[in-house]
Amino acid sequence: MSRPIGPARKGSTRPPQRPSTQQPPTPDPARQAALDLLRAVREDGAYANLALPKILNDRRIYGRDAGLATELAYGTCRAMGLLDAILAQGSGRPLAELDGAVHDALRLGAYQLLRTRIPAHAAVSATVNLVRTGPKPGAAGFVNAVLRRVSEREEGEWVDLLAPPIATDPIGHYAMQTAHPRWIAEAINDALGAESDELLEALTADDQRPQVHLVARPGRISVADLVIESVGELARYSPYGVYLPDGDPGRLRAVATGLAGVQDEGSQLVALALINAEIEGPDSRWLDLAAGPGGKAAVIGALAAERGAQVDAIEITPHRAELVRQAVAGLPVKVHVADGRSTTLPPETYDRVLLDAPCTGLGALRRRPEARWRRSPASVAELVELQTELLISAAALVRPGGLIGYVTCSPHLAETADIVAARPAGLDLVDARPYLPGVPKLGAGPTVQLWPHRQGTDAMFLAIMRKSVR
Repeated sequence: MSRPIGPARKGSTRPPQRPSTQQPPTPDPARQAALDLLRAVREDGAYANLALPKILNDRRIYGRDAGLATELAYGTCRAMGLLDAILAQGSGRPLAELDGAVHDALRLGAYQLLRTRIPAHAAVSATVNLVRTGPKPGAAGFVNAVLRRVSEREEGEWVDLLAPPIATDPIGHYAMQTAHPRWIAEAINDALGAESDELLEALTADDQRPQVHLVARPGRISVADLVIESVGELARYSPYGVYLPDGDPGRLRAVATGLAGVQDEGSQLVALALINAEIEGPDSRWLDLAAGPGGKAAVIGALAAERGAQVDAIEITPHRAELVRQAVAGLPVKVHVADGRSTTLPPETYDRVLLDAPCTGLGALRRRPEARWRRSPASVAELVELQTELLISAAALVRPGGLIGYVTCSPHLAETADIVAARPAGLDLVDARPYLPGVPKLGAGPTVQLWPHRQGTDAMFLAIMRKSVR
């Protein structure tokens, strides 16, 4: 569902001063689910994309109601910073002083007013009803008054009022316009480099609700059969990819039984590029050095089964290692609970090593709607140290002549180009572009940076390196 801008909030569309209190309110189940998701994100640090499906399933919310709940919950999480800037203007008090439940309701109501076609009176009335049946019913009048003020301007008008001037600070203006923290907008601008004129397009694509991508695991289900079952369409670039038009992918038999999985097309492409890259000598031992939660391990494990190879998969966290085991069940993959930086695996053993390094996840913000407001520049430095150490370990484990695929779901230069520039001695870059056939706009190489606004994938980075033969 796209994020159309709603109708003007002026004149006869302005909501009433205060909804009637004569009848007890009946909260809409979809909006209540969205509000409960916001609470879980705020109080428990929940991941929206994991928590909401459980909420909907537990309450048996399906079809159009599930679609509305998803749009409101994810959209509100994604726009949180922009909504807070607007609410701060309308509330007349610091947002930090608000009760958390009231703040959640205000965000949910403001999102409906500014980023959907829901009529203003319906958005305000439904939000006030949620407050009246919640833990702070006495705040209903305050919420009504604040949302009335929010409704007096369109989103674009609020941005023009609150954002830095576009003429003097385009990055700051675009950051607020597309609901990004400024530091992330700056990082994306840096990664675009000479194509920084694409910044607004990149941020806008990052601010949209993405389509669900499926992967038909090789040898388990054909992509044609997955298209039929899902009523989807073939992916543009991945030979195993399918675009799901709508609905819960977990309800598909192929996904529930492990024949297929939910995986962004960009993730499929970078894993396939490593496995399909030309190599000399033996090609029977592969390694996934940071395998959790197992999506890429399942793809390369399925390909290993077809090619007679064996895969070792390393995951440091026991519960994530169990997710990997579930994903690779029946495949020639052995899962190890270990730290990829210091394993007991024999050195210079592996023909292909996939290092899908832990990263900020800035390339998948559209799929993890609340993540942009949780990350900070300080987290980058910590992850860069980990990424560097894991690449050193990968270099020790790959055999001479073997290949390493260094992957991050982030375009941040500190996590991509800088890591590659400081790679261990003896690792030579291989041009990765030929191993993503048919994918346009891959740049000058030898590394590849995918983008939502260019390829429609997450912003995956890939560098393929060959260990020198001594």
